Amino acid sequence: MYEGEEFTYTPETPEPSSEGQPPEESSNRTFLIAAGVLGGLIFLTLLCAAVYMFVLVPQQRRAQQAQQLAAQTQQALVSIGLTGTAQAFALQQTAQATPPPTETPLPSPTPLIATPSATPTTQPDPLTATVAAALTQAAQAQQTVLPTSTALPATGIADEMGFPGLIVIAMALIAVIFLVRRLRTATR
Repeated sequence: MYEGEEFTYTPETPEPSSEGQPPEESSNRTFLIAAGVLGGLIFLTLLCAAVYMFVLVPQQRRAQQAQQLAAQTQQALVSIGLTGTAQAFALQQTAQATPPPTETPLPSPTPLIATPSATPTTQPDPLTATVAAALTQAAQAQQTVLPTSTALPATGIADEMGFPGLIVIAMALIAVIFLVRRLRTATR
């Protein structure tokens, strides 16, 4: 509008048809298209959920079971190895404890006096040695410090732009709303 012009509104009235009835309303194609697009999106969402539930979840469960089986197998192999190590250690200790046979002279007529010795007379039990070796390895594993993340990730729009950036984006979107409304009313 220009200065000095008066604004007059004249509503458009549909011309009555030759029979005196108002014209038929046109079909709302935009609504039908939007409804079809939303229905298609819902259908695709349900399809994706079904694929996830019936294909991906069973695959993940099978992979997890295979991983557990591998861990159990590895644990059994370690146990067998520890048992073998303990048995070999016991055999080595037995071999070192008994000296090779030597020729001994005939006993002399001197009286024998029992004296205590410092050497152990019992053999280590292989099961006890296995448990001791396993406990030693467990203690060493507990002393090993695994690095863990304690910081939060620095991703996302708020972390990159900060609060002032979010305010600028909000103002820009509000400006877009007003601009679109102005353009919509200007084209009529």
